Amino acid sequence: MTKLVSILLAATAAAACANGLPYPVESFNTPAGHKVEVSMIHHGSIALSYKGFNIQVDPVMRKGDTEIDYTAFPKADLILVTHEHGDHLDPAAIDFLSKDGTRLILNASSREKIGRGEAVANGDTLRVGEVGIIAVPAYNITEDRLQFHPKGRDNGYILDFDGFRIYVSGDTEDIEEMALLGPLDVAFLSTNQPYTMTTTQCVEAAMTLSPKVLVPYHLSNTDMQEIKNVLDANDSGIRVLLFEELR
Repeated sequence: MTKLVSILLAATAAAACANGLPYPVESFNTPAGHKVEVSMIHHGSIALSYKGFNIQVDPVMRKGDTEIDYTAFPKADLILVTHEHGDHLDPAAIDFLSKDGTRLILNASSREKIGRGEAVANGDTLRVGEVGIIAVPAYNITEDRLQFHPKGRDNGYILDFDGFRIYVSGDTEDIEEMALLGPLDVAFLSTNQPYTMTTTQCVEAAMTLSPKVLVPYHLSNTDMQEIKNVLDANDSGIRVLLFEELR
């Protein structure tokens, strides 16, 4: 492990303790001075909190030998699911995090699979509380990966908190639609081999999107340090945050 990664992990662990959560937490300020707190849970699962409104994205109770401690989080006001693969759609996690009034937003094939929630398609927009949501495309473009995430089926999401925009890509490659998604404050880009982006594709997507902050996620065995090194070497101006928890 590099010294830089060790420093980042220590800093994020300290932030997690300060917020009473067992996972790293990053805090961002919106234009109006409100805080958006993002918890880096595991793989493709993250949680967001804004003015007491709690969001879970692709919550999963277990992945492989890793069990997620969702008792550390409040019940969700909003649950977003990008697609129906088991490391993104987990009915048990949805049940555990739901309360009266929880909105479950997901793509149509996930809605069909579990028989509940509100299906949204690429291009749909809605507002839940004070959070604006845009469902955006997420799909494979490399010939031998097309079967993993076909075009038009899955969603990524852009979340708008008082003008502060966070993009959660879902499982995708560096698709042409990314050129239309800006401006972005934070981008979560999937780099899980061989199903989503390579490190080169992630760098190219980041350069296209030009977010202020990039968080590679859904990592598996991807060398996330390589992404940061290339962007830094090219003076991209993008702040890259690395989290081992998102493997």
